[in-house]
Amino acid sequence: MKKSPLSFLSDLSSELLRRKVYPVVVAYAVAAWVILQIGEVTFEPLGLPDWAMTTLVIVVIAGFPVVGTLAWVFDITPSGVRRDSTWQIFESRDDDEPSIAVLPFADMSPDCDQGYFCEGIAEEILNALTRIESLHVVARMSSFRYSGAGGDVRTMGKTLGAKTILEGSVRKSGDQLRVTAQLINVADGYHLWSKTFDRELKDVFAIQDEIATSIVKSLLHTLVTVTTTECCDVLAYEYYLRGRQYLNRFRKVEIEFARQMFRQAIEKDLEFALAWAGYADCFSLAIMYADSTPWFKDKAREASDRALALNPELAEAHASSGLAHLVREEFEQAESAFNTAIEINPASYEAYYYFARTRFHQGDMEAAARLFEKAASVNPEDYQSRLLRVQILRGGGQIEQAVVEAKEAIEVIERHLEWHPDDARALNMGAASLILLDQVERAVRWMQRALEIDPDDSIVLYNVACNYATLDRVEESIDYLERAIDSGTVSEDWMRNDADLANLHAHPRYAMLLDRVTADAKPT
Repeated sequence: MKKSPLSFLSDLSSELLRRKVYPVVVAYAVAAWVILQIGEVTFEPLGLPDWAMTTLVIVVIAGFPVVGTLAWVFDITPSGVRRDSTWQIFESRDDDEPSIAVLPFADMSPDCDQGYFCEGIAEEILNALTRIESLHVVARMSSFRYSGAGGDVRTMGKTLGAKTILEGSVRKSGDQLRVTAQLINVADGYHLWSKTFDRELKDVFAIQDEIATSIVKSLLHTLVTVTTTECCDVLAYEYYLRGRQYLNRFRKVEIEFARQMFRQAIEKDLEFALAWAGYADCFSLAIMYADSTPWFKDKAREASDRALALNPELAEAHASSGLAHLVREEFEQAESAFNTAIEINPASYEAYYYFARTRFHQGDMEAAARLFEKAASVNPEDYQSRLLRVQILRGGGQIEQAVVEAKEAIEVIERHLEWHPDDARALNMGAASLILLDQVERAVRWMQRALEIDPDDSIVLYNVACNYATLDRVEESIDYLERAIDSGTVSEDWMRNDADLANLHAHPRYAMLLDRVTADAKPT
């Protein structure tokens, strides 16, 4: 729905308030009034000509737009004055704008072992459609939670806020491939377009392109050829899809599995930019959570640079570059890379999410909270950004708002756990919000389940330490924090800025552990 002028002005007013334009202008007005009073009292005794007072008045008045502009452009943070690179995007989508949710394709293969391939085909089509102007595409994490769900597509469409649904199936047997796809109108359940492809495996890219192109033709009534992938080797593509599947699980051991898959994809197709970006992310995430091997930083930068060289218009490559700069604590370069990724693809969840983590590392919690909020808005079913924002609100004393958002986050995470009950990270991060909501027994059960799933994962152990710290169970928290450091990598910046660990700061073992993390972070 298009916004009214009053609604737009309300949004603009909110943005002026967020950027602190109002208080800055008020402060300038007070200072200007004082200066004019001093001029009025002193200029005549000093023998200054009449035009001097007139000039002062003109200068003071001219200063208002200058001060307002500077307040809009720059942000005062704990890390100093910096250009405000976050902004509020005003929604302007019309009710008549076509929209689509892409569901993961069903695996109809004889051994039912091609789930990663089926999801990959759907995801490539989804990603290609997001680049089409005037077409609203539901975020992957929202639509993909219906994987294998079945049910009424009309109900799914209404739940997802989409007018059309793309569903399909894949049967892969050796080099033979059968792909079916149906574009369904949510309002009446009728097919707008459907087709079955019986091809060889090597034709999978052409199939994806034809499906995406047919969708655009059906919904926008325009002939636009849509390209879904730049890869030219089917085996490289399969390795890449497996790598994405592992990386999305965000577990220590699977980060390594993902790296192996991306490496093999690159060996099959040296020009595959997305595989290079994924390869870089594996090194960056390993540094952040699992393995502080110094040369990993160089590998992350080299791989992301290669992805950018191959395709400078690829948002994923710029987001990968930003993450590689983040782990090297090159914050300005990271900011530039994330902003470029967002400019190319305003719906880039990864760019917003890791940009928020960059601000967290810098201690700029206000900007981090805003960026986590934006990440959640472009991917409503993401639990990580919601829960980290709750953590920041709680640490900043905004308890009432934190409680409100914690309740919303728990609803999201409960839906996620229905389909991914073995997600230890989700259980742990969710436990933090349950503690805030005074559901301590349930929080402890979630933590215990997370430890059963991944007892030696540094990410799990660190989050358990945070949760016990907020429960004021200091000794247990310190024990888990030490185990986390023993098992992998803990970020020095994150540990220093994490309000969840505030109860530990006076403990002598905490100081020793922080010194150890600091020493491990220094290059050798």
